[in-house]
Amino acid sequence: MRDPDFAVLGIGNALVDVISSVDDEFITAHDFPRGATTMVDLERAEAVYADLPPAQEISGGSCANTIAGLASFGATVAFIGRVRDDQLGKVYTHDLRSLGVHFDVAPATTGPATGRCLVMVTPDAQRTQCTYLGASTFIGPDDVDPALVARAAVTYLEGYLWDQPPAKDAIRKAAAAARSANRQVALTLSDPFCVDRHRDEFRDLVADEIDVLFANEAEICCLYEVDDFDAALQQVRNHCRVGALTRSEHGSVVIGGEEMHAIDAESVDRLVDTTGAGDQYAAGFLYGLTYGHDLATCGRLGSMAAAEVISHFGARPAVSLAELAERVVR
Repeated sequence: MRDPDFAVLGIGNALVDVISSVDDEFITAHDFPRGATTMVDLERAEAVYADLPPAQEISGGSCANTIAGLASFGATVAFIGRVRDDQLGKVYTHDLRSLGVHFDVAPATTGPATGRCLVMVTPDAQRTQCTYLGASTFIGPDDVDPALVARAAVTYLEGYLWDQPPAKDAIRKAAAAARSANRQVALTLSDPFCVDRHRDEFRDLVADEIDVLFANEAEICCLYEVDDFDAALQQVRNHCRVGALTRSEHGSVVIGGEEMHAIDAESVDRLVDTTGAGDQYAAGFLYGLTYGHDLATCGRLGSMAAAEVISHFGARPAVSLAELAERVVR
């Protein structure tokens, strides 16, 4: 088998993040569940956008943020996602390619606008999200090139995609292509509400298709319908080769076979915005995994990347993660 051209190929929603600081009353007034993601139509997205205080607009999407983090580590990466041929779509494409990401899915010429995610950050640094998926919902199996999947050591899938039947078919096609090429498949559960919508299918997917599972404490407990993290941990141990489970300020737990590692969260001088913490944890972990590091080191790289991103606004690194990694892997 030939060596992979890419460390990781990501498949996810292509969204522009609109990040704004709001007070708790703003979240209450708009009736959003705190700390979760609410899917909305374009009309509601525009109404909330109009009410937002000044905002920062950055190309995003959970999986794409992980891919951007991997690029910051110096990894060779690719991304599959769908944008429209509008201004936001052009900006999105330019942003990814400027990072060195291989991204060549043709933009849609008809249909909804490029998707966007309104990220509302409250004073406690918690982020509540309101997402209009737009053109990203039109990703489908035709966008997945099995030859490209075969060129990546790991194909990383975003759980949010499971909300759309064509995207679900794209995930299944990508997983089958990776398996045929003897490559690995990773999945992030994305959000507890997403897990609740698709619990049975996610359980089957994790058991049958996934080599590396990423989830936070709420997501993994939701997946297995337990209140106790340790009970969920035992379920993961039985269902996939590697599990990387994050617990906010309590760090993370990494399991693989007989191994189990409790990884401390890295301290930060000032917690600014938790947006992208899980995305960047996955970036650090996958960087370590694809470059031959042990599971404990993978977890430490994940914690390091998460700490960097929560120290500033935005879901992507503000400094070179490759330079920060030198103190972890030296």
